[in-house]
Amino acid sequence: MRPTLHRLLAACGAALALLSAGMGTAHASGQTEQLEKTAREWLQPALDAAQPTDGTSPLRTEVVMGSLDTRLRLAPCARVEPHLPPGSRLWGRSRIGLRCVEGPTRWNVYVPVTIKAFGPAWVIKRPVDAGATLTQEDAELAEVDWAASPVTVLARPEMWVGQQTAFALTPGSAIRQNMVRPTRAFAAGDQVRVNSTGSGFSISATGLALTAGLVGQSARVRLPGGRVVTGLVQQDQTVEMAL
Repeated sequence: MRPTLHRLLAACGAALALLSAGMGTAHASGQTEQLEKTAREWLQPALDAAQPTDGTSPLRTEVVMGSLDTRLRLAPCARVEPHLPPGSRLWGRSRIGLRCVEGPTRWNVYVPVTIKAFGPAWVIKRPVDAGATLTQEDAELAEVDWAASPVTVLARPEMWVGQQTAFALTPGSAIRQNMVRPTRAFAAGDQVRVNSTGSGFSISATGLALTAGLVGQSARVRLPGGRVVTGLVQQDQTVEMAL
């Protein structure tokens, strides 16, 4: 009888252990589901606030939320605060932090998230060699995922037309900031023409470039009398100076 009783007690103990584990798993699963819900509710307003403010159309976002480990055991918490971890942004592959700010134990966990942001962009439509000067005919408008790369999309033609390619571009590539560089109009030490216009007058003089002239950027020029001026480099290799 005694061996039978021992077996019965052992079986009861095993059953209680399984029941306890099941209850713990259910609690953990409900806890992680609530945390994921908190992250989702915080995300959309944060995405709306992160929309471009440079005059481009709002981007159409798509979000793929990841999951927390359902085996996660966290201390009870009266208030959980969602946040964006330092150095992170809601762009491409990212994560949302969830930290306990009111509870016996402070903790911090992260929910993985992938964010896509679709909008119009200029896309290369034919092969372009490295060092070539881009023209409007090299690209066409298409909808792309701006968040596919962390590099900024150059959404307006004036941001890239007339600039040189930093490397060879292939068809289908959205034009981004790292793909182009300003064209060099002149080198430091070159003689350049400085122009200035105003209401009813125009002034022009030749000076010595003190810095290299990159189209669309500022350059410093020393005029014959020794005065140093700063102006905007033009594509015709002149410098436009504002009075």
